[in-house]
Amino acid sequence: MLKGRREWIKGFGLSGLMLALGMTLAGAAFAPAQAGEKVMVFAAASLKNALDEINAKWKEETGKETTASYAASSALAKQIEQGAPADIFISADLAWMDYLAEKKLIKDETRSNLLGNRIVLVSGKTDAAPVEIKPGLDLAALLGDGRLAMGAVDSVPAGKYGKSALEKLGIWPTVEAKVAGAESVRAALLLVSRGEAPYGIVYQTDAAADPGVKVVGTLPEDSHPSIIYPIAITAESNPDAAAYLEFVKSPKAAALFQAQGFIVRE
Repeated sequence: MLKGRREWIKGFGLSGLMLALGMTLAGAAFAPAQAGEKVMVFAAASLKNALDEINAKWKEETGKETTASYAASSALAKQIEQGAPADIFISADLAWMDYLAEKKLIKDETRSNLLGNRIVLVSGKTDAAPVEIKPGLDLAALLGDGRLAMGAVDSVPAGKYGKSALEKLGIWPTVEAKVAGAESVRAALLLVSRGEAPYGIVYQTDAAADPGVKVVGTLPEDSHPSIIYPIAITAESNPDAAAYLEFVKSPKAAALFQAQGFIVRE
């Protein structure tokens, strides 16, 4: 059955978690975006707080609206591949943007590296002691009978960064069996905030957005690939996407990203 852009949005709503569940859209066809429609933004889950503020500012200054879906970059990229009507894609790593580029699903000339971030170890206990994250750390002992909450290490960027760091530090073999993989970094954060996992590895911006967790350590930046959030306009996009992209890269947006703890790259 063919579905138009508005019907797709109505059916899926704003829930990035629904996207993360991998709802199958293969074989569906979608009508091209039209000027005057909302700009549809697919963005990594860790961007939610900052991008919600930026989208509100965009509406205030232009009178135009956006619809944002937040989930793991992997889930969003797969949805775009399957025909979801995204206008803008912001990934939490280069790999999933490269994935869409190889399939000619983004406009290469609009691609740039927008933001950076850091990954941290968090605890759900406000009195948790600081942890020096270095080779030889007995993270398994800290976890005890509990689990280490992370984004899924084979697909979610935060999970991949975290695994890379733990491998380089020689810690991974001791905790691999204790990892609780989540469908997004925000889902991993929630496991710690709710007390379902004693520790978790998330972005520092996620930790700052949740008062229910405490940062107890920062993973060394040289222990994992640089954390880069690329942005691009999709191949089939709303004409307003170009103006939105420029706004997201503007000094006004940069200030809002920095307020949330992101590193502005351009």
